[in-house]
Amino acid sequence: MTNIHHVAAEGFALGAASYVAGRPDYPPEIEGWLSGDLGLGRSKTALDLAAGTGKFSPRLLATGAHVIAVEPVREMLDQLIRQFPQIDARTGSAQHIPLDDASVDAVVCAQAFHWFSTPEALREIHRVLKPGGAFGLVWNVRDDNVPWVAALTRIMKPFEGDAPRYHSQKWRNVFPAEGFSPLREKRFPHRHTGPPEKVIVERILSVSFMAALPPERQEQVTSQLRQVIASYPELAGKSEVTFPYETLACVCTRLPYTSPAEML
Repeated sequence: MTNIHHVAAEGFALGAASYVAGRPDYPPEIEGWLSGDLGLGRSKTALDLAAGTGKFSPRLLATGAHVIAVEPVREMLDQLIRQFPQIDARTGSAQHIPLDDASVDAVVCAQAFHWFSTPEALREIHRVLKPGGAFGLVWNVRDDNVPWVAALTRIMKPFEGDAPRYHSQKWRNVFPAEGFSPLREKRFPHRHTGPPEKVIVERILSVSFMAALPPERQEQVTSQLRQVIASYPELAGKSEVTFPYETLACVCTRLPYTSPAEML
């Protein structure tokens, strides 16, 4: 798995099942964004890049577009294939996309671009996009203004290491990007409701660097997470809780260019 950060390679391989169980879906407004801002619909082709287990794939399928999924971690891709056999699923990475030049109408990275926010990846995304095609970025972002959510973040913080994180905002450093229009952003409120073991414990353990922890350390973290659940009135003793998020959706457009040399 060349060009894949070691934390992503190890953590997502070990935590594929937790990713399926614990990660939230995306707000319904995303489907309007995909059709309106990215122009997806029937007769269009969308690339779900770094597709993981396919959490975002149903939103792309709902537009009527033909969906291709590319994912470097085999364990994650296997989960996607089992859930969505109708998707054209391929092994690959953002730096090596197994598609022809100008072959897709949109590339979407959900919960992933911070792992490979480099000029090299953007050149490859530019290559596979048709002129005028859309490049979309989506993240479900935890609302740390809620005290118990901030407590969960404090539990995770010591284990981050050198893992690229959305919250660092370093992914923004590659924009404005050569060959693309400026980013346009929208934000949608979002909620993930379910049993606390699923929407809190499994959600936190699905984070790459948490999934890569040795079993005994994971047990310690799980105990801490359950202590948070027991300590806040809005969580304690509840069979169902709601985890607050904000969903950030960004899009830019592939500009036409006259020769590949212009992207070097």
